[in-house]
Amino acid sequence: MVSLKELAEKKQKLAPGHRTCAGCAAPIIVRTVMAATDNPIVVANATGCLEVTTTIYPFTSWKVPFIHNAFENAAATLSGVETAFRVLKKKGKIKKDIKFLAFGGDGGTYDIGLQSLSGTLERGHNIVYVCYDNEAYMNTGVQRSGATPYCASTTTAPAGKVMQGKQEFRKDFTKIVAAHNIPYVAQASVHNWNDLFNKAQKAFEADGPAFINVLSPCPLGWKFDPSKSIEIAKLAVDTGFWPLYEIENGVYKLNYKPAKKIPIIDFLKSQGRFRHVFKQGNEHLIKEIQQHIDIKWDEILRLCDEK
Repeated sequence: MVSLKELAEKKQKLAPGHRTCAGCAAPIIVRTVMAATDNPIVVANATGCLEVTTTIYPFTSWKVPFIHNAFENAAATLSGVETAFRVLKKKGKIKKDIKFLAFGGDGGTYDIGLQSLSGTLERGHNIVYVCYDNEAYMNTGVQRSGATPYCASTTTAPAGKVMQGKQEFRKDFTKIVAAHNIPYVAQASVHNWNDLFNKAQKAFEADGPAFINVLSPCPLGWKFDPSKSIEIAKLAVDTGFWPLYEIENGVYKLNYKPAKKIPIIDFLKSQGRFRHVFKQGNEHLIKEIQQHIDIKWDEILRLCDEK
Protein backbone atom coordinates (compact mmCIF):
# COMPACT_ATOMS: atom_id res chain seq x y z
CA MET A 1 0.00 0.00 0.00
CA VAL A 2 1.32 3.44 -0.96
CA SER A 3 0.66 6.66 0.93
CA LEU A 4 -0.79 9.70 -0.80
CA LYS A 5 2.46 11.57 -0.13
CA GLU A 6 4.52 8.80 -1.75
CA LEU A 7 2.21 8.77 -4.74
CA ALA A 8 2.45 12.57 -5.13
CA GLU A 9 6.24 12.44 -5.00
CA LYS A 10 6.56 9.85 -7.76
CA LYS A 11 7.94 11.08 -11.06
CA GLN A 12 5.06 12.15 -13.31
CA LYS A 13 4.82 10.31 -16.62
CA LEU A 14 1.96 12.47 -17.94
CA ALA A 15 2.73 16.18 -18.05
CA PRO A 16 0.28 18.92 -17.05
CA GLY A 17 -0.99 21.32 -19.67
CA HIS A 18 -3.01 18.78 -21.64
CA ARG A 19 -6.44 19.77 -22.93
CA THR A 20 -8.87 17.42 -21.26
CA CYS A 21 -12.10 19.05 -20.11
CA ALA A 22 -12.34 20.51 -16.63
CA GLY A 23 -13.33 17.71 -14.28
CA CYS A 24 -12.22 14.91 -16.64
CA ALA A 25 -11.23 11.84 -14.64
CA ALA A 26 -9.02 10.27 -17.32
CA PRO A 27 -5.74 12.09 -16.43
CA ILE A 28 -6.10 11.07 -12.77
CA ILE A 29 -6.56 7.45 -13.85
CA VAL A 30 -3.56 7.59 -16.20
CA ARG A 31 -1.22 9.12 -13.62
CA THR A 32 -2.28 6.68 -10.89
CA VAL A 33 -1.87 3.62 -13.11
CA MET A 34 1.52 4.65 -14.51
CA ALA A 35 2.81 5.44 -11.01
CA ALA A 36 2.23 1.80 -10.03
CA THR A 37 5.43 0.59 -11.69
CA ASP A 38 9.02 1.85 -11.64
CA ASN A 39 9.89 -0.05 -14.81
CA PRO A 40 10.05 1.69 -18.20
CA ILE A 41 6.62 1.83 -19.87
CA VAL A 42 5.55 1.82 -23.50
CA VAL A 43 2.01 3.19 -23.96
CA ALA A 44 -0.45 2.59 -26.78
CA ASN A 45 -3.55 4.77 -26.86
CA ALA A 46 -6.66 4.21 -28.93
CA THR A 47 -8.18 7.23 -30.63
CA GLY A 48 -10.48 8.99 -28.20
CA CYS A 49 -10.73 11.73 -25.59
CA LEU A 50 -7.43 10.89 -23.91
CA GLU A 51 -5.49 10.70 -27.15
CA VAL A 52 -6.82 13.87 -28.80
CA THR A 53 -6.37 16.00 -25.68
CA THR A 54 -2.82 14.89 -24.87
CA THR A 55 -1.24 14.81 -28.34
CA ILE A 56 -2.33 17.97 -30.12
CA TYR A 57 0.38 18.46 -32.75
CA PRO A 58 3.13 19.54 -32.26
CA PHE A 59 2.74 19.00 -28.50
CA THR A 60 2.51 15.92 -26.30
CA SER A 61 1.85 15.36 -22.61
CA TRP A 62 3.42 11.90 -22.61
CA LYS A 63 6.83 11.48 -20.96
CA VAL A 64 7.06 7.81 -21.99
CA PRO A 65 7.29 6.14 -25.44
CA PHE A 66 3.81 6.56 -26.90
CA ILE A 67 1.97 5.04 -29.86
CA HIS A 68 -1.26 6.48 -31.18
CA ASN A 69 -3.17 4.00 -33.28
CA ALA A 70 -6.64 3.71 -34.73
CA PHE A 71 -9.83 3.51 -32.69
CA GLU A 72 -10.03 -0.26 -32.97
CA ASN A 73 -6.51 -1.66 -32.63
CA ALA A 74 -4.68 -0.42 -29.50
CA ALA A 75 -4.40 -3.97 -28.15
CA ALA A 76 -3.21 -5.39 -31.47
CA THR A 77 -0.61 -2.66 -31.89
CA LEU A 78 0.77 -3.18 -28.40
CA SER A 79 0.77 -6.97 -28.74
CA GLY A 80 3.07 -6.55 -31.73
CA VAL A 81 5.41 -4.30 -29.74
CA GLU A 82 5.41 -6.74 -26.82
CA THR A 83 6.23 -9.62 -29.16
CA ALA A 84 9.14 -7.69 -30.69
CA PHE A 85 10.42 -6.96 -27.18
CA ARG A 86 10.35 -10.65 -26.23
CA VAL A 87 12.29 -11.58 -29.37
CA LEU A 88 14.93 -8.89 -28.76
CA LYS A 89 15.25 -9.87 -25.11
CA LYS A 90 15.68 -13.54 -26.06
CA LYS A 91 18.48 -12.51 -28.43
CA GLY A 92 20.13 -10.52 -25.64
CA LYS A 93 19.67 -7.19 -27.38
CA ILE A 94 17.51 -5.81 -24.54
CA LYS A 95 18.37 -6.39 -20.89
CA LYS A 96 15.86 -4.26 -19.03
CA ASP A 97 12.31 -5.23 -18.10
CA ILE A 98 9.75 -3.10 -19.95
CA LYS A 99 6.03 -2.87 -19.21
CA PHE A 100 3.43 -2.46 -21.96
CA LEU A 101 0.30 -0.45 -21.24
CA ALA A 102 -2.72 0.33 -23.41
CA PHE A 103 -5.43 2.91 -22.71
CA GLY A 104 -8.81 3.01 -24.42
CA GLY A 105 -12.18 4.55 -23.76
CA ASP A 106 -15.32 2.43 -23.67
CA GLY A 107 -15.98 3.04 -27.36
CA GLY A 108 -12.53 1.77 -28.31
CA THR A 109 -12.76 -1.10 -25.82
CA TYR A 110 -16.33 -2.38 -25.36
CA ASP A 111 -17.28 -1.93 -29.02
CA ILE A 112 -14.84 -1.02 -31.79
CA GLY A 113 -11.77 -2.51 -30.10
CA LEU A 114 -13.34 -5.70 -28.74
CA GLN A 115 -12.06 -7.98 -31.51
CA SER A 116 -8.50 -6.66 -31.18
CA LEU A 117 -8.53 -6.87 -27.38
CA SER A 118 -10.05 -10.35 -27.35
CA GLY A 119 -7.34 -11.65 -29.66
CA THR A 120 -4.59 -10.12 -27.55
CA LEU A 121 -5.98 -11.68 -24.38
CA GLU A 122 -6.49 -15.09 -26.00
CA ARG A 123 -2.89 -15.13 -27.28
CA GLY A 124 -1.59 -14.33 -23.81
CA HIS A 125 0.45 -11.19 -24.51
CA ASN A 126 2.04 -9.71 -21.39
CA ILE A 127 0.34 -6.32 -21.50
CA VAL A 128 -1.89 -4.25 -19.22
CA TYR A 129 -5.04 -2.83 -20.80
CA VAL A 130 -6.88 -0.04 -18.99
CA CYS A 131 -10.33 1.11 -20.06
CA TYR A 132 -11.28 4.59 -18.84
CA ASP A 133 -15.03 4.07 -19.00
CA ASN A 134 -16.98 7.32 -19.46
CA GLU A 135 -19.98 5.42 -20.81
CA ALA A 136 -20.35 6.91 -24.30
CA TYR A 137 -18.42 8.09 -27.35
CA MET A 138 -17.65 11.42 -25.69
CA ASN A 139 -14.92 12.61 -28.07
CA THR A 140 -17.21 12.55 -31.11
CA GLY A 141 -20.39 13.97 -29.62
CA VAL A 142 -21.74 11.82 -26.78
CA GLN A 143 -23.11 8.95 -28.87
CA ARG A 144 -24.32 5.84 -27.02
CA SER A 145 -21.90 2.94 -26.64
CA GLY A 146 -22.10 -0.59 -25.25
CA ALA A 147 -21.12 0.93 -21.91
CA THR A 148 -23.94 3.50 -21.81
CA PRO A 149 -26.39 2.70 -19.00
CA TYR A 150 -30.08 2.00 -19.44
CA CYS A 151 -32.13 5.22 -19.80
CA ALA A 152 -29.11 7.53 -20.14
CA SER A 153 -29.81 10.20 -22.75
CA THR A 154 -27.22 10.54 -25.53
CA THR A 155 -27.21 12.21 -28.95
CA THR A 156 -27.97 8.89 -30.68
CA ALA A 157 -30.35 7.58 -28.00
CA PRO A 158 -32.01 10.79 -26.83
CA ALA A 159 -34.78 11.07 -24.28
CA GLY A 160 -37.97 12.36 -25.87
CA LYS A 161 -41.44 11.36 -26.96
CA VAL A 162 -40.33 8.22 -28.79
CA MET A 163 -37.97 6.72 -26.20
CA GLN A 164 -36.51 7.53 -22.81
CA GLY A 165 -32.79 7.37 -23.51
CA LYS A 166 -30.88 4.17 -24.21
CA GLN A 167 -33.20 1.16 -24.26
CA GLU A 168 -30.66 -1.51 -23.37
CA PHE A 169 -28.66 -2.23 -20.22
CA ARG A 170 -24.90 -1.81 -20.50
CA LYS A 171 -22.55 -4.67 -21.37
CA ASP A 172 -20.94 -6.35 -18.36
CA PHE A 173 -17.58 -5.97 -20.01
CA THR A 174 -15.40 -6.85 -17.03
CA LYS A 175 -16.96 -10.32 -17.04
CA ILE A 176 -16.52 -10.58 -20.82
CA VAL A 177 -12.79 -10.08 -20.29
CA ALA A 178 -12.79 -12.51 -17.35
CA ALA A 179 -14.19 -15.18 -19.68
CA HIS A 180 -10.80 -15.16 -21.45
CA ASN A 181 -9.29 -16.74 -18.31
CA ILE A 182 -6.42 -14.27 -18.04
CA PRO A 183 -4.34 -13.89 -14.84
CA TYR A 184 -5.77 -10.58 -13.62
CA VAL A 185 -9.00 -8.64 -14.17
CA ALA A 186 -10.28 -5.76 -12.04
CA GLN A 187 -12.94 -3.11 -11.80
CA ALA A 188 -11.92 0.20 -10.18
CA SER A 189 -13.09 3.78 -9.76
CA VAL A 190 -11.20 7.05 -10.05
CA HIS A 191 -12.36 8.21 -6.59
CA ASN A 192 -10.54 5.37 -4.77
CA TRP A 193 -6.94 6.08 -5.77
CA ASN A 194 -5.46 3.55 -3.35
CA ASP A 195 -7.59 0.71 -4.69
CA LEU A 196 -6.74 1.71 -8.28
CA PHE A 197 -3.01 1.94 -7.51
CA ASN A 198 -2.97 -1.49 -5.86
CA LYS A 199 -4.82 -3.04 -8.78
CA ALA A 200 -2.44 -1.43 -11.26
CA GLN A 201 0.52 -2.88 -9.33
CA LYS A 202 -1.02 -6.35 -9.50
CA ALA A 203 -1.73 -5.90 -13.20
CA PHE A 204 1.90 -4.97 -13.98
CA GLU A 205 3.14 -7.92 -11.93
CA ALA A 206 0.79 -10.44 -13.58
CA ASP A 207 2.33 -13.20 -15.67
CA GLY A 208 0.28 -12.58 -18.80
CA PRO A 209 -2.48 -10.21 -19.87
CA ALA A 210 -4.18 -7.97 -17.29
CA PHE A 211 -7.23 -5.73 -17.64
CA ILE A 212 -8.60 -2.92 -15.45
CA ASN A 213 -11.97 -1.29 -16.10
CA VAL A 214 -12.04 2.13 -14.42
CA LEU A 215 -15.15 4.30 -14.07
CA SER A 216 -14.35 7.76 -15.46
CA PRO A 217 -17.21 10.27 -14.95
CA CYS A 218 -17.58 12.78 -17.80
CA PRO A 219 -19.00 16.22 -16.91
CA LEU A 220 -19.86 16.92 -20.55
CA GLY A 221 -21.65 13.68 -21.39
CA TRP A 222 -23.13 12.98 -17.95
CA LYS A 223 -24.14 16.63 -17.50
CA PHE A 224 -22.89 17.59 -14.06
CA ASP A 225 -20.72 20.33 -12.56
CA PRO A 226 -17.00 19.58 -13.26
CA SER A 227 -16.21 19.87 -9.55
CA LYS A 228 -18.37 16.79 -8.82
CA SER A 229 -16.46 14.08 -10.73
CA ILE A 230 -14.96 12.32 -7.72
CA GLU A 231 -18.16 12.67 -5.68
CA ILE A 232 -20.23 11.08 -8.46
CA ALA A 233 -17.71 8.26 -8.94
CA LYS A 234 -18.05 7.47 -5.23
CA LEU A 235 -21.86 7.52 -5.53
CA ALA A 236 -21.61 4.99 -8.35
CA VAL A 237 -19.76 2.61 -6.06
CA ASP A 238 -21.87 3.22 -2.94
CA THR A 239 -25.10 2.54 -4.85
CA GLY A 240 -23.80 -0.72 -6.32
CA PHE A 241 -23.91 0.75 -9.83
CA TRP A 242 -20.14 0.13 -10.15
CA PRO A 243 -18.85 -2.57 -7.75
CA LEU A 244 -15.13 -2.64 -6.93
CA TYR A 245 -13.79 -6.16 -7.34
CA GLU A 246 -10.91 -8.14 -8.82
CA ILE A 247 -10.39 -11.59 -10.30
CA GLU A 248 -6.99 -13.16 -9.69
CA ASN A 249 -6.45 -16.40 -11.58
CA GLY A 250 -10.20 -17.01 -11.67
CA VAL A 251 -10.87 -16.16 -8.02
CA TYR A 252 -13.27 -13.27 -7.40
CA LYS A 253 -12.66 -10.83 -4.53
CA LEU A 254 -14.85 -7.90 -3.48
CA ASN A 255 -12.68 -4.89 -2.61
CA TYR A 256 -15.34 -2.65 -1.11
CA LYS A 257 -18.75 -3.34 0.41
CA PRO A 258 -20.85 -0.33 1.48
CA ALA A 259 -22.09 -0.59 5.07
CA LYS A 260 -25.49 0.34 3.63
CA LYS A 261 -26.04 0.45 -0.10
CA ILE A 262 -27.40 3.85 -1.19
CA PRO A 263 -30.53 3.86 -3.43
CA ILE A 264 -29.71 4.39 -7.11
CA ILE A 265 -31.97 7.42 -7.22
CA ASP A 266 -29.20 9.46 -5.54
CA PHE A 267 -26.81 8.60 -8.37
CA LEU A 268 -29.40 9.35 -11.07
CA LYS A 269 -30.27 12.74 -9.56
CA SER A 270 -26.65 13.86 -9.77
CA GLN A 271 -26.60 13.86 -13.60
CA GLY A 272 -28.56 15.63 -16.31
CA ARG A 273 -28.44 12.60 -18.60
CA PHE A 274 -31.05 10.96 -16.33
CA ARG A 275 -33.21 14.06 -15.81
CA HIS A 276 -36.10 12.64 -17.84
CA VAL A 277 -36.58 9.57 -15.60
CA PHE A 278 -37.98 11.88 -12.91
CA LYS A 279 -40.82 13.11 -15.11
CA GLN A 280 -44.32 12.04 -14.18
CA GLY A 281 -45.12 8.66 -15.71
CA ASN A 282 -41.50 7.46 -15.71
CA GLU A 283 -41.44 6.15 -12.15
CA HIS A 284 -41.21 2.58 -13.48
CA LEU A 285 -37.86 3.37 -15.10
CA ILE A 286 -36.20 4.13 -11.76
CA LYS A 287 -37.69 0.92 -10.37
CA GLU A 288 -36.32 -1.10 -13.31
CA ILE A 289 -32.86 0.42 -12.90
CA GLN A 290 -32.83 -0.34 -9.17
CA GLN A 291 -34.00 -3.91 -9.72
CA HIS A 292 -31.27 -4.51 -12.32
CA ILE A 293 -28.56 -3.12 -10.02
CA ASP A 294 -29.78 -5.24 -7.11
CA ILE A 295 -29.64 -8.38 -9.26
CA LYS A 296 -26.13 -7.60 -10.51
CA TRP A 297 -24.95 -6.71 -6.99
CA ASP A 298 -26.23 -10.01 -5.59
CA GLU A 299 -24.48 -11.80 -8.44
CA ILE A 300 -21.15 -10.16 -7.56
CA LEU A 301 -21.61 -11.02 -3.87
CA ARG A 302 -22.13 -14.66 -4.79
CA LEU A 303 -19.11 -14.75 -7.10
CA CYS A 304 -16.97 -13.16 -4.39
CA ASP A 305 -18.28 -15.60 -1.77
CA GLU A 306 -19.73 -12.70 0.22
CA LYS A 307 -23.25 -14.09 0.45
